[in-house]
Amino acid sequence: MVVWQVHFLLFPLLTSIIGAAQDLMQDAALLSYIDQRFLSLERKLEKCNQDVLEYVEEFRDFSKTVLSRLAGLNTDKAEVKSEVEHLLTRIEHAQRDIDYFGSVTDSNACVEVHEDLVKQQLLEEAEEKKRLKLMLNASCDHVLAGIKSLKVVKKTGEKHGSWMKDPGKKHTKIYLLSGSVNDVILEFANIMTFMENNQTLKARRVPLPFPWEGTGHIIYQGFLFYHRYGSLNEIIKFNILRRTVTEQMLLPGAGRIPAYQLSPQTKIDLAVDEQGLWALHAEPETGGNIVLTKINSISMAVEHTWDTPCSSKDAEAAFMACNTLYVVYNSPSGGTSRIQCIYDVLDALNAYSNPGLRFPKRQGSHSTIHYNPKEKQLFAWGDGSQIIYKLHTEQK
Repeated sequence: MVVWQVHFLLFPLLTSIIGAAQDLMQDAALLSYIDQRFLSLERKLEKCNQDVLEYVEEFRDFSKTVLSRLAGLNTDKAEVKSEVEHLLTRIEHAQRDIDYFGSVTDSNACVEVHEDLVKQQLLEEAEEKKRLKLMLNASCDHVLAGIKSLKVVKKTGEKHGSWMKDPGKKHTKIYLLSGSVNDVILEFANIMTFMENNQTLKARRVPLPFPWEGTGHIIYQGFLFYHRYGSLNEIIKFNILRRTVTEQMLLPGAGRIPAYQLSPQTKIDLAVDEQGLWALHAEPETGGNIVLTKINSISMAVEHTWDTPCSSKDAEAAFMACNTLYVVYNSPSGGTSRIQCIYDVLDALNAYSNPGLRFPKRQGSHSTIHYNPKEKQLFAWGDGSQIIYKLHTEQK
């Protein structure tokens, strides 16, 4: 009887325990299933995230490729535009030459030239010369008669480079641009600081956004004008104080051959005289002769271009002074530098060769010669030395 009572009491208890165990097993199975689903979802989300990252990276690479292609197209477009403008200028020059030769052809050639047309052409030429004289301030009337003396200020050791003052400013700062490819200007408070042995420690470093090419750069009215490295004929106008590029231009026809045969690192040589900014380069179409361009230093626009008779063969440098181009020649092995070609853009002087102006007391070569119109002297870089030449001038 007691056994039956115990059995009666235990049966419900065992039944409830078994039911609870079954419920626990079902809950565990459910939790395991949910956990597996979460793991699967995490793996899918991780794969999706990885795919998105790959797509983003591919899109970045594609964007870089497109931007580089667009940059290349812009460069090509600018170069094509420059060549077209240069071609149009050449055609205009050729047309003027054809018109001129046609006007002076002998009557035996069976060509009748009307007197009114000749007069019109002469009038136009006179007006052009008058315009140029007004633009270039014809009061500039001195000519170089000799190079009196030289002073070796310092020797930095670099074979190529340039140094200068700013003739458009009142300060006495000295600027050093070392090497034919670089992107840092060294600025010194004055020439005494520049001459000290530890001069680089006292210089203010001015980094450029783009490196320069050659040694034909110039500083004028607080701006550095230079040929951009890697470009055919792009000239940069850089504000030294604000450290920003303010203007850029392409110089038509330049950059294909060196401006001077003995200074092959320089394709474009920039110069300053009493009338402002000039650019010098050589072209295959002129037989290697130097082409002279007057540039507006504010707008960076070409004002006028002259094909000079001065050859770039055996030339090492050149400079402008009072509307006149002076080309310096030397021997390939180095020797006595001499001015052998002079060209006055206003025809106040006849272009002539071998005027007999020699640089004194020095054997070697120059990589840069720049005229300072404020001090009426030359700042030159010769075989690693920074040199000042004092000049003797006379009336034209």
